[in-house]
Amino acid sequence: MEETFEPQILAFCCKYCAYAAADLAGSMRLNYPANVKIIQVPCTGRVDVIHILKAFESGVDGVFVAGCLEGECHFLKGNLMAKRRVNQAKEILRSVGLEPERCEMFNLSSAMGVRFAEIAREMTQRIKELGPSPLRDKVKPDSLKKFLEYPIAA
Repeated sequence: MEETFEPQILAFCCKYCAYAAADLAGSMRLNYPANVKIIQVPCTGRVDVIHILKAFESGVDGVFVAGCLEGECHFLKGNLMAKRRVNQAKEILRSVGLEPERCEMFNLSSAMGVRFAEIAREMTQRIKELGPSPLRDKVKPDSLKKFLEYPIAA
């Protein structure tokens, strides 16, 4: 029996908009893949390139950073800093032989629960088409669990 690939996707979501949109999606009972794990951060400006790369090193197949709409960041320019960092991470992924499409930045408001569910489905489909990360088989089974316990928001 052939096993189907279910990608592990990590979403760094800002507290004020993207996480609230994810919460709204749940309240609206919108379906999105359960393989998307969410890490709430105070602001996407708190997400550094090293966090994104560590996520891949821990065995995830895809990462997305979701923050406030551009120009509406609660911390003024945090989402713009995050966008630059996501682009830097994509370049690093490309340079080490991983597809940069495995990493993406999205902007949404807290009222965009439907869009959050769409993003989760879109990223899952994108990663399914790319296939498992080549790093996935090279990590210890509990690496992702340990990464998820790391206090990024501190």
